[in-house]
Amino acid sequence: MAVFHYPGDDISTDLLFPGKYTYSCSKGPDIMEHLFEDLDPDFHARVRPGDIVMAGRNFGCGSSREQPALGLRYAGVAAVVAKSFSRIFYRSSINQGLLLVECPGAVEAWRPGDEVAVDPRAGAVTVGSAKFPFPALPPEMIEILESGGLLEHISAGLAGQGRRS
Repeated sequence: MAVFHYPGDDISTDLLFPGKYTYSCSKGPDIMEHLFEDLDPDFHARVRPGDIVMAGRNFGCGSSREQPALGLRYAGVAAVVAKSFSRIFYRSSINQGLLLVECPGAVEAWRPGDEVAVDPRAGAVTVGSAKFPFPALPPEMIEILESGGLLEHISAGLAGQGRRS
């Protein structure tokens, strides 16, 4: 597991996924190729399932497009831990099944080489040997994330009730 650390504040959706690709990339593999293109051009080649992104304040500010969250989820990013998130990016991430954790202390404590683990049920981020609390996610949110996003969660519920989605 690797940690990608982007300590700056106000990392916008344009830095996560350049707007010039908005109408030409809509599938996970195409989006992933351009994640962090202007901030970390090799991100797409280095990211692996289970990796974690750590960031500063107001991560994901800017436009409301879904590609940044979709691309990070497709890449297998286990969680984004930041000092804070843009509310619209937070909502888009839930819709896409991407775990976001607001935990400023964990971001400030992280140093290169530290292992990071996130436990959304217990509400804890472990950085090295230190634990940092955050409000545990409610079971409904865990179900949405484990389903792969809101649409998948709703579709699974409808299928379980014998309805077509």
